[in-house]
Amino acid sequence: MTLKNKKILLIIGGGISAYKSLDLIRLLKKNEINIKTIITKSGREFVTPLSVTTLTKGRTYEDIFDTKTEAEIDHISLSRWADLIVVLPATANFMTKLSIGKAEDLATTVLLASNKDIALVPAMNVRMWLHKATQKNFKILQDYGYDFIGPEKGEMACGEYGEGKMSSPRQIYSYIKNYFDKKNLMKNKNFKALVTAGPTREYLDPIRYISNESSGKQGYEIAKALDKLGIKTKLISGPSNNVANKNIKVKSVISAKDMMDEVKKSLPVDIAVCTAAVADYRPLIKSKNKLKKSSSNIINLKLEKNSDILEFLSKNNKFRPKIVVGFAAETENIIHNSKIKIKEKYCDLIIANDVSKKNRGFNSDYNKVSIIDKNGKIHSIPKNKKSFIANTIAKKILDKLLVDDKNIN
Repeated sequence: MTLKNKKILLIIGGGISAYKSLDLIRLLKKNEINIKTIITKSGREFVTPLSVTTLTKGRTYEDIFDTKTEAEIDHISLSRWADLIVVLPATANFMTKLSIGKAEDLATTVLLASNKDIALVPAMNVRMWLHKATQKNFKILQDYGYDFIGPEKGEMACGEYGEGKMSSPRQIYSYIKNYFDKKNLMKNKNFKALVTAGPTREYLDPIRYISNESSGKQGYEIAKALDKLGIKTKLISGPSNNVANKNIKVKSVISAKDMMDEVKKSLPVDIAVCTAAVADYRPLIKSKNKLKKSSSNIINLKLEKNSDILEFLSKNNKFRPKIVVGFAAETENIIHNSKIKIKEKYCDLIIANDVSKKNRGFNSDYNKVSIIDKNGKIHSIPKNKKSFIANTIAKKILDKLLVDDKNIN
């Protein structure tokens, strides 16, 4: 795919690696990409605005209070103009400003006002990168939706070796090309996804039911992450207080049977992600009236098995989605039990989800999971916000979908 006429806003920060921005500009211009640049006050200590302007053949923006362009409201117009925003080098100080939402200059104000994807290219001493404060900010920014290019391991300007070296201009260009290749492919393919979320309720009588502690938060976040990637997404949700993006079609259901019926109506789709904590059993008989308390200390409750939605999707010969993802909510032997489930259900990926009291995956903003493929390969995600985990899962799904789609074609 050609990158001709794609629009990149390049923000040049303060750091010795800022000089690499000039090589990146040359590479982008060579591939006919439109570039606008912002240089920070610290960035001017390493790269002159004149050298940047000479290469871009356009103005270099510096001051948020530039009276010459006051009417343009630069921090809005620049962010709206770009297809993608790239920041290099993203220093420890710059990351801190973004993590607390500080908008003190044109660069930080543009980023906070932006509605576009933003890629940060870190560069700093290895000890600075590994410092707990920097790593905390790194996780916060990932959760906010910032992408990161690097850092790499290598020898630094200070003479030390380790992680913190800025990615090369060619590596950054490769990221940019891959970003637009995926965008273009998504636009042409018009992929569709189905996500189930939340608990189900299996009523004993008009007011009592069997259910679980699932809040549906992880499923809603996955639906949002898929929508953000440009995938047309439908969310089938059990009882939940969560709110989805306006682009996502939401269908609310109550019981496991309701959810299964809605899943069947939603096919065919390319992706199915079953995050819902569906009740395995339902009462054999639902009383029309409230059940009265018995004098006996024991009550016999007859249950029948609910249909398995994940298994139905994975083994559906007529309308099987290209990618089927299941969740395994486990309290013990998490990986072992999840590997058994992926074989039994014939799905492509299983998300091993620790819901023990120690981890508290249910009804929490945080989670700790492992993504397991059908070949047994494991990608573990340490405890993090469910939004970050959702973005990681969504990208894994998309990468697998694009590879499989390419192989088919």
